[in-house]
Amino acid sequence: MINHKKMPLIEALESYYKENVIPFDVPGHKHGKGLKEYDEFLRKYGMELDVNSMKSLDIISNPKSVIKEAEDLLADAYGADYSFFMIGGTTSAVQAMIMSSVNPGEKIIIPRNAHKSAINGLILSGAIPVYIQPEIDEKIGIAMGMSIDNIKKAIKNNPDAKAIFVINPTYYGITSDLKAIIELAHKNNMVVLSDEAHGAHFAFHFELPSSGIKLGADMAAVSLHKTGGTLTQSSALLMNRNRLVDYNHLRNTINLTLTTSASYFLMASIDFARKKLVIDGERYLDEILSISRKYRTLINEIPGLYAFGKELIDNVGVHDFDETKLSVNVTNLKLNGYEVYDLLREKYHIQAELADDKNVLFIISLGDDEYSIGTLYNALKEIGEKYVGGNKQDFRKTLNNPEVIVSPRNAYYSTKKTILLTDAVGEISGESVMVYPPGIPIITPGERISSDIIEYINFLKKQDTVITGPDDPEVEYIKVLGM
Repeated sequence: MINHKKMPLIEALESYYKENVIPFDVPGHKHGKGLKEYDEFLRKYGMELDVNSMKSLDIISNPKSVIKEAEDLLADAYGADYSFFMIGGTTSAVQAMIMSSVNPGEKIIIPRNAHKSAINGLILSGAIPVYIQPEIDEKIGIAMGMSIDNIKKAIKNNPDAKAIFVINPTYYGITSDLKAIIELAHKNNMVVLSDEAHGAHFAFHFELPSSGIKLGADMAAVSLHKTGGTLTQSSALLMNRNRLVDYNHLRNTINLTLTTSASYFLMASIDFARKKLVIDGERYLDEILSISRKYRTLINEIPGLYAFGKELIDNVGVHDFDETKLSVNVTNLKLNGYEVYDLLREKYHIQAELADDKNVLFIISLGDDEYSIGTLYNALKEIGEKYVGGNKQDFRKTLNNPEVIVSPRNAYYSTKKTILLTDAVGEISGESVMVYPPGIPIITPGERISSDIIEYINFLKKQDTVITGPDDPEVEYIKVLGM
């Protein structure tokens, strides 16, 4: 019998609160510690300021007064000509960038390890992807950036491409040589779109990698809630004025999917965070970088663990590294990354951002301090000492780019049939399959399914990861093109 006295989500949130979790995931304010002024603002006014658009408060779809002024201040903070508050998260910003710069049937050069928001942007826009395989570090098992040689090759083979999409940085903190990419793209009349979902803090400290807008990217999607301290779902789209991007077209594209009932709580958090980043950001980031460097060194003294950092810059496809991304390689433990991730949460009440077979990622932001990172270090030290001596790598293959047979948009709208995943080798996928986080598709609509991909999905299922995308939540079945 259904019990309407229950509030499942409220009860889960209250349980999380009582657990006193130490967060090393997003949002970057870390339970309000990183933006105390806004926490106090919310506690003071609460739901009394959950209001709708009115003359005195402006309207996000056509801002002329206070929202426009706040957006102008944010643009100035990042060195952009324009900024747009995106209260649909960076997903909406990424999709607006793609939809406003590439028309149906036109090509866009894009790394295959892009977030699902970019892949969905291809479906919405009808753009044709020219995928670039990022460089892979086989030792630590992660994708690096895009090499300049691969970019040059893609431009040479696709001179009609309209845009180049760059991840700045990857989830693990790797950046490509964005300045060189921008110069190449602009010489060939291509728009540069920078996905800075994990780089909102770059513009506010000289020792961090460069932000795309300051280097001359045409547009950048910035997740302020991830590393800038704002409320979850609040992001920004930044734009540099030039002949390749039209302001009014971009604004109209944003408004296609923008809610007409934008949350003032989300927008106001951007206002608070921008002020803090501009006025105090360098000082706070000084502290964060100092703590990150200290504990990266200490973690590397723990048997079986390797916290990689700027030494990766010597590798192909790595131009710079964001030291606020504390990634720990666990290949010399008797546990894989997923198992370490679960152990940290269940035993130590520490929430990591994500894990893969070989690594666990911890995001350090404005809300962290010596206590939180010291607690993480003590847990990792205990795990390292207990489980050292393994080299447990359950999935040893490197997945290369799947073959694109049909454009994402055409595949999405094609007739499909549902078959067993085990019978899908050689079929053309009709849906995406991904682990979240990070939300990077293993297979997308229009790509050919290989035996390696099926093997990898089955491995992920055994690890009890959160797999999203397919209609079948258990991923026993998959949709493929055909009658």
